Amino acid sequence: MTSTTDSPHVPDTSPGTSRWPLGGLLVLSGAAFVTILTEALPAGVLPVMSADLQVTEAHAGLLVTVYALAAALTAIPVTAWTLIVPRRTLLLALLLGFAATNAVTAVSGDFALTLVARVVSGVFAGLLWAMVPAYAARLAPERSGKAIATALAGMTVGLSLGIPAGTVLGGLIGWRWTFGLLTVLALALAAAALWRLPQLPGEGARRGGGLMATIRTPGIAVINTASIAAVLGFYVLYTYIAPFVERAELDVSTGTVLFVFGLGSLGGVWFAGVMADRRLRTATLGLLALATLCLASFGLFAQSTAAVLLGALLWGVTHGGLPTLMQTAGVRAAPRDPDTANSLWVTGWNIAMAGGSLLGGAVLAGAGTGALPWAASALLAASVLTVALHRRNGFPPKDSTPPPRP
Repeated sequence: MTSTTDSPHVPDTSPGTSRWPLGGLLVLSGAAFVTILTEALPAGVLPVMSADLQVTEAHAGLLVTVYALAAALTAIPVTAWTLIVPRRTLLLALLLGFAATNAVTAVSGDFALTLVARVVSGVFAGLLWAMVPAYAARLAPERSGKAIATALAGMTVGLSLGIPAGTVLGGLIGWRWTFGLLTVLALALAAAALWRLPQLPGEGARRGGGLMATIRTPGIAVINTASIAAVLGFYVLYTYIAPFVERAELDVSTGTVLFVFGLGSLGGVWFAGVMADRRLRTATLGLLALATLCLASFGLFAQSTAAVLLGALLWGVTHGGLPTLMQTAGVRAAPRDPDTANSLWVTGWNIAMAGGSLLGGAVLAGAGTGALPWAASALLAASVLTVALHRRNGFPPKDSTPPPRP
């Protein structure tokens, strides 16, 4: 195990400290923000990107697909290969990597080159999503849930506000300049990371460690099963929210529904930060049950604009809070190997996103938009049942595991 390298600007992160490392957590949150914008921005500017790159919109859609697939397929092995690397060094490499691939995307006139840059970005993303929660937990081991919520807030802000803003900005200054701004932001965050984050050591090789040991850790299978069922349910409906809203003939647009959903997500991040260290099991069950009811309400009250907007707001709360709660559970279940535990979660999340979209498409084609909420709520109910039945491992009533290694 290597020693830490401190600087005058590095916060004290020893287990007994009461100092809250806000600066370092905000850097991690900014890294999450850049990662989610890098992933989803092409969807918002797809028509102009496809025209500039001289491909169809269907082909341009691969720029989003290959990113997610690369993250899903490489998160586990790449995380395992880089466990020994000191954490700040690894984060710096990832941020510089995002700056490079976004710069290539900004200037490339060749679709194949752009596609390669997106694949490489996806590899970086899978590794970053696996390491950020564990890094955050090690910065504040006595308040790991709040730390993870703070670090992952960048993802929620990016989804709810950053992507719409980036889409608008892409229309004003062009998509290439927007990716250029993401390059500059990644470089600025790399400089901030060098200043504000401690050089925590990576994981050395040890007997009994590794991927299979983490998979066999009590609670890990339960956490990932519950998470996958929830994400499948979310994306059965979320992927096809536009046709659902349009065919319900509501008095609001899809954009308004998604904006309300985004606002709810911000509230969910705050809720998870407050509850993760106090009542992890209760909060997880509560949000999963709320999501089940919200999705079912879309089936019961699909013609009511007020009901759909309220449902979207509360559904957003669950979408914003559950990733933090699930990853906090993973860090606590595998405190000696949290990066590997999170790489499993990242892989499951991305596969479930794709699976939810495919399942939603099949439901839409076979039974229509009215069946989407019921399929989604059934999957969320399965997630509730999974958590409810596992009190000993994964989601215990009280936290009985040691905090992550500082």
